[in-house]
Amino acid sequence: MSRPLIAAKGTRDLYILPRMANRHGLVAGATGTGKTVTLQVLSENFSRLGVPVFVADVKGDLSGISKPGTDNPKIAERVQTLGLSDFTFEGSSVTFWDVFGQEGHPVRTTISEMGPLLLSRLLGLNDTQSGVLTLVFKIADEERLLLLDLKDLRSMLQFIGDN
Repeated sequence: MSRPLIAAKGTRDLYILPRMANRHGLVAGATGTGKTVTLQVLSENFSRLGVPVFVADVKGDLSGISKPGTDNPKIAERVQTLGLSDFTFEGSSVTFWDVFGQEGHPVRTTISEMGPLLLSRLLGLNDTQSGVLTLVFKIADEERLLLLDLKDLRSMLQFIGDN
């Protein structure tokens, strides 16, 4: 049987039994409440147990789990607070997915499925360009046109420019 994963430490320790963990989860909270660290710890621990973990990380906040950490006073204090006697810095095995297929595992998706917000972020568009892209998606939806790839998006932009 797998050992329990420590989830929180306070007046009483809180553990998650791996066999009782759900397949899906949501970590939510205000800025600075520890969401990223919580996801890192859960991901690392489940991965160590051999449980496949998929985390959508558009901003790249969690990518650091691929490399071993380095010692600093804040980490040392946390290790002592949690009473971790066998603590070592380790990197976790990760596969980065890449919608462009250039620096990671290629993601198979359509432009329509990505939507204007994600596509704007991926392309680094400014507010004006993002607004135009949102209108392109709105018109494509109204006309029931699927934007499957960048060629379709270019054609749609050309159509809107001409009309």
